[in-house]
Amino acid sequence: MSLGEIACSYACMILHDDGIAITADKIAQLVKASNLSVESYWPSLFAKLVEKRNIDDLIMNVGAGGGAAAPAAVSAPAGGAGGAAAAPPPEEKKEEPKEESDDDMGFSLFD
Repeated sequence: MSLGEIACSYACMILHDDGIAITADKIAQLVKASNLSVESYWPSLFAKLVEKRNIDDLIMNVGAGGGAAAPAAVSAPAGGAGGAAAAPPPEEKKEEPKEESDDDMGFSLFD
């Protein structure tokens, strides 16, 4: 995370906590008041994010990762319907190519 992201994140949380409308200008004012300088696009980027998302939801979902969990397997419905979708086939494990050792090259470190 860059300094710009962190500074704007804190500015958004401060404004939200105080019940002040979050705009690019207010984010920039808070960042400037903290004696930090960030790229000019960060405040407007965060203001647009806040327009589309609820800050309370963002704060409450910190750590709810996006792609770390494996997908759940689909089970066939009880009753044995003939057109039921089957579970996806298991992934085949790919073997990584073995690295060549010094012995394979015809010389060794201790020859």
